[in-house]
Amino acid sequence: MKKLSLIIATYNRSQSLLRLLGSVVSQSAPKEQWECVVVNNNSSDDTAEAFAAFASEHADCNLRMVTEVKQGLSNARNCGIEASVGEYIAIIDDDETIEQSFIESYIEFFDSFPQAMAAGGAVRAVFESGRPRWMSHYTERMIANTLDLDIAVTLFPKNRVPAGGNMAFRREIFDSVGVFNPQLGRNGQSLMGGEENDLFARIRERGYDIFFVPNAAIDHYIPAAKTTDEYFDRLCYNIGVSKAMRTDNVSRLIATERQKMVVAYILAVLYTLTFQLPKAQYLIRMRKGIYKGVKQL
Repeated sequence: MKKLSLIIATYNRSQSLLRLLGSVVSQSAPKEQWECVVVNNNSSDDTAEAFAAFASEHADCNLRMVTEVKQGLSNARNCGIEASVGEYIAIIDDDETIEQSFIESYIEFFDSFPQAMAAGGAVRAVFESGRPRWMSHYTERMIANTLDLDIAVTLFPKNRVPAGGNMAFRREIFDSVGVFNPQLGRNGQSLMGGEENDLFARIRERGYDIFFVPNAAIDHYIPAAKTTDEYFDRLCYNIGVSKAMRTDNVSRLIATERQKMVVAYILAVLYTLTFQLPKAQYLIRMRKGIYKGVKQL
């Protein structure tokens, strides 16, 4: 058995995938300790051919591709978990690159903390067309899942969970709590989410802590298409819908979202008073969009 399996679900992003794989084959961890399982989720571009050529050029690395014909990120990730052989499992996305110490950091963490079942690492945003003026800490976190808690291993706060593009698990946790819910998560062009929050909620319900591993860091690449108004509004709305789908008390969720709206207006006033009106406007736009999605269900 390998120490760690790195799982990458991919859909029509062959060039982005190759950029990521370039960082994977540069890992500091000994090659015999890990494998990389790429899950091709019905890509219609040249993903399969591009991967085959790359894997052939790096035959000394444990790279392999499997196919999941059921569309959806959760289906693809579940396929990767089933196909993998590692004692530990790290899951990342195809629009990232990983630090050279990424795999080594997660292996060292799980080896050192035998009670740990789940973890996540730092996520940095790289805006390919520059960071928009309207982007605040809050809207950036929604779009890029940015995350940085500490410089040392620490527990995630109860109101935070790892970003979906950088999470790791001890294999046996899936036997205990199950895998990703296929009704949640990205599906083709759909922006539905929440599958990670749902999984981590089940992990916490079983009494397990979730740890932050700072050296297992990734860069998340954000193209210009993800900073348009159309994408922003769709994303906000679908975040709200996915929240409503995960809750068993929509009324309480609506009340919570109203409280967040009040806080957003206070922050917006502060942004406005410091001559950052675009940040104020998009913060309110974000909260209204999420609220609209929550109310839809």
